[in-house]
Amino acid sequence: MDWILEPWPWYVAGPLITLTMALLLFLGKNFGMSSNLRTLCTMCGAGSTCDFFCFDWRLQKWNLLIMVGAVLGGFIAFNFLSVNQVPQLNDEVITQLHSLGFDSAGKTYVPTELFGDGAFSSVKTIAILIIGGFLVGFGARYAGGCTSGHAISGLSNLQLPSLIAVVGFFVGGLIMVHLLFPLIF
Repeated sequence: MDWILEPWPWYVAGPLITLTMALLLFLGKNFGMSSNLRTLCTMCGAGSTCDFFCFDWRLQKWNLLIMVGAVLGGFIAFNFLSVNQVPQLNDEVITQLHSLGFDSAGKTYVPTELFGDGAFSSVKTIAILIIGGFLVGFGARYAGGCTSGHAISGLSNLQLPSLIAVVGFFVGGLIMVHLLFPLIF
C-alpha cells in the first residue's frame, strides 16, 4: 500500500502522461478540464441562447468521464488514501502566512481560513471566492483553455499559443502571490 500513498517518481508518472497524450493525439482528441463546463452547459440547453454552446456534446462524453474520474479519484484519495497529508513548508513561509492571518499554515493541507466551514461566515472570503472563480472561468475562456489543457495537451502538440498561455499562467501566479496576495490579506 505504501507505493500508492507516496508521490510517484517522475520516471513513472511522466511516461504515463506521455502515453496518455500520445493516445489522445493518435485519436485526434484534446485534453482539458474547462471544456467540460461548455459541454455541461450545452447538455443543460444553453445552445438555445448562445451559438457558442451549439455543438454535438456527445462527442465530448470521453472528456466528461475524465472529469468524473478526477472528482471520484480526488474523493477516494482524500478519504481513503490520505494519512495526515500536511505539506512540509519552510519555517519562513509559515511565519509569513501566520502574519497574513493563516494560522493553519503548516498544520493542514489547505488553509482552513479559506477552505474550512468558517470561510462561509466571512463576507470577504465569499467575495474572494466568487471573484476568483469568475476570473479563473473568464481567463480559461479568454485563453482558449485551462491550465491542464494548455500545459499538458497544448504543449504536447507544440502549439505556440499554449506556450504563451502557460507562461502567462505562471507570470499571473507570481504576480498574485507576491503582489496581490499581501494586499488582499
